Amino acid sequence: MVSRFLLPLILWLALTGLAGAQGDTKLRVLHDHGNPVVSEMVELTIRGEYDLTVSLEEMIFPNSPDYDWIQIARDDWHKERVNGRLLQIFERKVAVFPSRDGPVEIGPVTHRLTYVTGDGKRAETEVTAPAVTLNVRPFPGDYRPLSARKLILTDELSASPGQLKQNEVLTRRVTIEAQGTLAHYLPPRPDLRQPWMISFTAPEQRETVMTDRGPLARVVWEWQLRPHTGEPAILPGTGFPWFDTANRRIEIAPLDPIPFGFAGFGSNFGTVDEAGSGNRAVAAAVLLLSLVCGLSLMLWRRAPMHRHALLMRLRRYLPSPHMRMMQQAARRNDLASLRAAAERHLRWLGLPVRGFSELDRQLYAALPPPGFDALDWLSGFRKMARSETRKKESDGNGPYQRTKL
Repeated sequence: MVSRFLLPLILWLALTGLAGAQGDTKLRVLHDHGNPVVSEMVELTIRGEYDLTVSLEEMIFPNSPDYDWIQIARDDWHKERVNGRLLQIFERKVAVFPSRDGPVEIGPVTHRLTYVTGDGKRAETEVTAPAVTLNVRPFPGDYRPLSARKLILTDELSASPGQLKQNEVLTRRVTIEAQGTLAHYLPPRPDLRQPWMISFTAPEQRETVMTDRGPLARVVWEWQLRPHTGEPAILPGTGFPWFDTANRRIEIAPLDPIPFGFAGFGSNFGTVDEAGSGNRAVAAAVLLLSLVCGLSLMLWRRAPMHRHALLMRLRRYLPSPHMRMMQQAARRNDLASLRAAAERHLRWLGLPVRGFSELDRQLYAALPPPGFDALDWLSGFRKMARSETRKKESDGNGPYQRTKL
């Protein structure tokens, strides 16, 4: 009678002893970011709770073409009481940068542990955290994806670019630093070559530096520039769009245009000869000729803009080719497609791209406000576009001037 109950008791004691030797283990992937856009940094915390004495560990974080990732802090091992039990806690901080929109799956993540058993020996086990899915939004606008918490562009010139001396070389150094992104997301180096200028380009410096606030991406471009023909000119500027993750909107980092040329162009750089009055007359004639050529060039360049404005004016009386796409996207509540079609509609009308704050909150806010109606928003957006068109007409400036984002 006693033996009938003794065998199950022995088996139970053996199983519980084995479980106690290995201990309880739990591994999770935690994140609190909703609706990230393509290229935006999402911080993950990989947390392990182990009732073990861990001596060695190895974590396997899967690579994927759907995202880039980087560890952004040292691993944290500490003791913590969980549900009344003192456990060994492991935490690792990882930043993930989605490279496409839609559902992006991260994981599963496996932690291989070597631990000390109750009898002083070593054993191994694997703990796996299930995969998590990020709901990634398309990057706003038709721009190269670049998201950052903060971006600073510095443009340094070694001399006054419009007052260069004979044989003087201008050094231009442009630095972009972006907090919360990786170096390969920063824009490519702009091409500054012009037919009236000699340029030498230094090798690009591009790096990602780890800071207390996470990754800092930096790129440095440097050029040596010298006038080739000598006449005054303008070195064109450009702009680098980026998504401000703090304010949830597109910003433009401008690289400003600069005047470029020799000081005293047309005066032979201060040389003196006996026929001074003749030289002054020649210099004045050359200066007058350069002004006439410059004005002619400006008028020639403005002519296409006038033709463009006329075309934009005619478009006002034609149905927009993007209207149907906006209506269809609003009916099926496809907010990303609705925004893209609405932006193309404004550009087709020649209007500045704006009026998307309410829609962007639905697309990119971590907790979008409830009660949004896509059809109601589209109705208000169309009224805004018509009002902007009439306002530009009444101002007399032409409704289709190029505007800054």
